[in-house]
Amino acid sequence: MLDAVITAFSLQNLLLALVGVVAGTVIGALPGLTATMAVAVLVPFTFTMESAPALIMLGAIYTGAIYGGAYSAILLNTPGTPSAVATTFDGYPMAKRGDGDLAITLSCIASVFGGLVGAMALLLLAPPLATVALAFGPIEYFWLTILGLTLVSALSAGDSLKGVVGACVGLMMSMIGSAIIGGDIRYTLDTQVLQSGISIVPAMIGLFCIPVLIDLVASKEEHLNITGKVSSFRLREAIAISLANKVNLTRSSVIGTIIGILPGAGGAIAALIAYSEARRSSKDFNSFGKGNPSGIIASESSNNATVGGGFIPTLVLGIPGTPVDAVVLGALLVQGVKTGPSLFTEQSSIVYTFMFGLIIATLLMLPVGLVLGRYAYRSIISVPKAMLVPAIALLTVIGSYAISNDINDVFIMLGTGVIGWVLANFGFSPAPIVLGLILGPLAEQGFVQAWMIGSASQNLFGMFFGRPISIAIIFVSILTLMYPILVRRKELKRREH
Repeated sequence: MLDAVITAFSLQNLLLALVGVVAGTVIGALPGLTATMAVAVLVPFTFTMESAPALIMLGAIYTGAIYGGAYSAILLNTPGTPSAVATTFDGYPMAKRGDGDLAITLSCIASVFGGLVGAMALLLLAPPLATVALAFGPIEYFWLTILGLTLVSALSAGDSLKGVVGACVGLMMSMIGSAIIGGDIRYTLDTQVLQSGISIVPAMIGLFCIPVLIDLVASKEEHLNITGKVSSFRLREAIAISLANKVNLTRSSVIGTIIGILPGAGGAIAALIAYSEARRSSKDFNSFGKGNPSGIIASESSNNATVGGGFIPTLVLGIPGTPVDAVVLGALLVQGVKTGPSLFTEQSSIVYTFMFGLIIATLLMLPVGLVLGRYAYRSIISVPKAMLVPAIALLTVIGSYAISNDINDVFIMLGTGVIGWVLANFGFSPAPIVLGLILGPLAEQGFVQAWMIGSASQNLFGMFFGRPISIAIIFVSILTLMYPILVRRKELKRREH
């Protein structure tokens, strides 16, 4: 391990980590250019490198991209990556009232802390924690997605029923196109545009960004309400808030690490669960969704913790935890690195150098994030609205088209954007719709596989309701659905007394 530490701190690896964090943060901040795209585009540049430096650079890009998604989530109400969806809940309201610099600084601190927790878990607990992922079968993943959907009702600001309806709309949108299992074409309305389904990133850009653009054009007010002097970054204040939220920060980071271990779950689910837990345990839960800093801390610490957590099944079992991990796994195979339990004995120098390099990259994210965040905030508030709106509109078109170089994705982005604007006028938030769209394929795959296994074994009921982990997840889901009702009853009793 000492040799790995010395190698990780070499000048070459430090520079690669720095370049990776900067590149990842910039790419992640642009709507539509996700962490997966950032790593996939830059993978070919690592083929000529040695294994450890290549992995360090890819890990740094991944870490930076997950954090970079918070910039546009806070300043434009458009998550740069799907993992930053929950960051919009409180980040954008903070920016609108003039605390965008504080929100960005908080997101940076939370991201670094969560990233360190995930990286330390990868370093210290990789082999034993990887066995947890093996206990999750198709039915556990199905119930996990159901839990994610029930959490929408708990975190929906205002009307919980509308949150559930929005999630169901997202689920129905995820069914359009080719079925995950079987390949049947469905609900395409005989149009070529919908043949390949509704991609998550174009829909996310449309639902979050287009309504904001329409409102900006329709309103005479400035984009952000800035009162007083604009600060470069409010580090001291952000540290004080983070210390006051130390339980929330730690809990959310642990949640992110655990969710990251589960293959296919990813940062969006982790951020959703962590945000819901932060809101549930807060005495001032009504302020969530209106600019509560605790919401940003929960979302950003959890989604960055999934980086280290996701590498655990990738390295130990050869099962990628997230789409980004799948890209990294491909790069490992090109480098001749064989994943599995033997990796920690036969090629331990490579894997431990990578782990320490990931920790270094996470630490570098603090100065990089603060400096880039300062200029991002100043740029957004200083650019006139007449220039800002066309620039954002151009980014939405480029971000949608760049995913698969398909003009149909641009049409989907525009269509979902108009639908999102109409629904927003009736009080429906875009976040539950996007989360339903994200969780839909995972839910469908888990359900169909579990149904086939249960039918083949002639134990359908036992497959869905007879496994201990499934029962635990179902119980938590029921509690989550009951939570808003219990809170309302408690408030009514207070008013009566």
